[in-house]
Amino acid sequence: MARSPFAPSYWRSPLRGPWLTSVLGVVLLGGITVLFVTGLLSYAAYNPGLSPVNDKTSGKGVLGFYLFPWPTGPRWLYRLTQGVHVTLGITLIPVLLAKLWSVVPLLFRLPPARSVAHALERLSLLFLVGGVLFEFVTGVLNIQLDYVFPGSFYPLHFYGAWVFFAAFVVHVLLRAPAAWRGLRELRELREEPDGLVAPEPAEPTVSRRGALAFVGGGSALLFATTVGQNFDGVPRRTALLAPHGGAEPGSGPGAFQINKTARYAGISPAETSEEAWRLVVTGRAGRTVRLSRADLLALPQHEAALPIACVEGWSTSDQRWRGVRLRDLAALAGDEGAPPDVLVESLQRHGAFRRAALRADQVADPRSLLALAVNGAELTLDHGYPARVVVPAAPGVLNTKWVARLTFEDL
Repeated sequence: MARSPFAPSYWRSPLRGPWLTSVLGVVLLGGITVLFVTGLLSYAAYNPGLSPVNDKTSGKGVLGFYLFPWPTGPRWLYRLTQGVHVTLGITLIPVLLAKLWSVVPLLFRLPPARSVAHALERLSLLFLVGGVLFEFVTGVLNIQLDYVFPGSFYPLHFYGAWVFFAAFVVHVLLRAPAAWRGLRELRELREEPDGLVAPEPAEPTVSRRGALAFVGGGSALLFATTVGQNFDGVPRRTALLAPHGGAEPGSGPGAFQINKTARYAGISPAETSEEAWRLVVTGRAGRTVRLSRADLLALPQHEAALPIACVEGWSTSDQRWRGVRLRDLAALAGDEGAPPDVLVESLQRHGAFRRAALRADQVADPRSLLALAVNGAELTLDHGYPARVVVPAAPGVLNTKWVARLTFEDL
């Protein structure tokens, strides 16, 4: 038996072959395309073209060609797109690992390049494997709130996605004919020029269809233990692998999921007290007003049923928020008529989104509130007391908690 992975006889599994590799490849072709599109939509939802405050990838250049003003409707838009992105990504992990296992002999084939086309394919394979592992690993770490990678998740995941997808497109174009032939072949080929079939196969212990069933079962298990974080109640208890799975925190009107507690954000009860806290609102013309919580409660109050959805893939169902419309606060600061954009600043002192910018259409939406209460009770400190922003269809980090200042201006 060969001891070197560079020897073809080293790889002896009878399962490897063009049919298995092609089936796994077709599943990944569809799944990764959806992941790429929903990932770009997630980035667009942050409105990075609006303000440097929101732009975490300032050097993106032409890679931002697709960006557009993220809409405010339907209200569950971001909940859907990011829920699909994260849940599908987790579900595809067994398929990805099986696909990499099925082609691992090709990584050790000699000579490294037999022609220009073969060299291009091998180069794309290097970026493909490295890129997909980087994207899935950083994505899973972000979902689990383990920020152990160097630098910010946003630019790393964004640029990594483009590098990976470019290699993915090249690889698909080069391998499409072979994949089509593999799908049409229902039995192992006796001769496989790409070296997928073992020249000296060991005795099989499972069929290829059995292997696919095993991979599919793993994906189904991951789906079942992840998807529940997109819902409330009993389904969330099934999300065993998600940080926001399990029982809802506490009980009562504020018993729904959060990412950051007040303690984590460094918010003290003293600075949010009725005596200490004031909201500073500045208009486009420079007019500034300072409002206590009692002042805000004296303004016309409105309700909106909106979910909270975060980049980690978890979300809540609609919560009943009550507070002052953002556009009314703009008018109070002198911006009558169509309101401008707004820069929202939190009492939170650290973190990437302690400051966030919202577009004028988000400010103008009647459902966009500076919320003072939720589900019939005043906000808890962890949910943003004394006041927080809620905006339809926006990522959770743009629904700023512990708001201290609103600056209405053209950003």
